[in-house]
Amino acid sequence: MTSLRTRRLLLLLVSLPILAACASAPQKSREAEPASPWPADFGAMRQQAQDQQERLLTIDAAASAVRIHVFRGGRAARLGHNHVLSVPALQGLVFAPSTPEQALDGAAFELAFRLDELVLDEPTSRAALGPGWASTLSAEAIAATRSNMLGAAGLQAEAYPRVRLRSLSIRGAAPKLAVLLEIELHGQRRQQWLALHAEVQAERLQARGALVLRQSDFGLQPFSVAGGLLAVQDELLIEFDIVAKR
Repeated sequence: MTSLRTRRLLLLLVSLPILAACASAPQKSREAEPASPWPADFGAMRQQAQDQQERLLTIDAAASAVRIHVFRGGRAARLGHNHVLSVPALQGLVFAPSTPEQALDGAAFELAFRLDELVLDEPTSRAALGPGWASTLSAEAIAATRSNMLGAAGLQAEAYPRVRLRSLSIRGAAPKLAVLLEIELHGQRRQQWLALHAEVQAERLQARGALVLRQSDFGLQPFSVAGGLLAVQDELLIEFDIVAKR
């Protein structure tokens, strides 16, 4: 007669292939289906507004602020610096119905900026961020960092000059909104949800929020030297306060 211990061992051996199959089975993705083609000149949104005789709001770059925070990493992180990049020439459109109380019905937006126009480590921007950005960087250090970030070992701005964002779905009730966002960076697109605080008026919209992007999600290898002794963290924190006007 087979002992109890032997029966348990046989049961475990039989179960192992089943458990392994469950563990390796692909999980269903929560991402939305791939979106439609995305014209670079906002042409589709302009045509939609014209066809529906609805308004378009234009991003006011001078009144808007977008900051990208880059964090030092690696085993010798204390020898490096955190950085802040500003977007001086944000472009984009917001499509919204004519009546503010129905502003979410069919509302959408598209945004874009060029990587080679980014402003790195502006003194006033660093000063506003506190101790983590307290160090003063020389013009030579800023130029070298910018070259590394945008060059072949970083964001590859020459090959992929533009970052683009568009809404795929907007939920909630102003001023608290949830937006399914599609982001194009380094020639690749990813989707994620974004919490947004939006103040909507008849001729003006202001939206504030923040999101975290991982460079590796877009096929980028975060910059590092000396085998990772000094590096840039994978995560980028983007904060924004965007104004659009008619």
